[in-house]
Amino acid sequence: MSLRAPAAAVALARVAGTDTLLKWPNDLLAEVGGEERKIGGILAERAGDRAVVLGIGLNVSLHAEELPVPGAGSLALAGARATDRDPLLRAVLRELDDWYGRWNSAEGDPTESMLLEAYAAGCATLGRTVRVELPGGEQLTGEAVAVDGDGRLVLATPDAVQRPVAAGDIIHLRTA
Repeated sequence: MSLRAPAAAVALARVAGTDTLLKWPNDLLAEVGGEERKIGGILAERAGDRAVVLGIGLNVSLHAEELPVPGAGSLALAGARATDRDPLLRAVLRELDDWYGRWNSAEGDPTESMLLEAYAAGCATLGRTVRVELPGGEQLTGEAVAVDGDGRLVLATPDAVQRPVAAGDIIHLRTA
């Protein structure tokens, strides 16, 4: 969980007019042809002790035959009313600045800054059965029930254990 994800989702919804959801931890999803498709992703890398470099990748105007992988989408394919990159970028930066100000004022507290609530409200992963492919090859299956204050996804496993997951590839499973 990061302030980047809600900022990008809110900005894209506002400017492009598409419902943009989050897939834990930092994927951006939109509905294309009746199914959720990944339209973007967000990465952060620590640069020294006091800096972080952010990267946001977004498929804006790609057509179906141009998509990089199966399951990908784009704002254009999701029916966006705007695909001009300049207003999209400006909106993302404004939202990022707003969320950073809230987070900074709350001294990094995700609850007080409302970041945790905003992330959970826009997270398509919560409430779904998922498979988590963990580093090292282990897999977990369970219902994604929460995102905790450290940004970990909390799974309710079939054996009634709640297990926080800090890293892994998430696969949203379809219900029978």
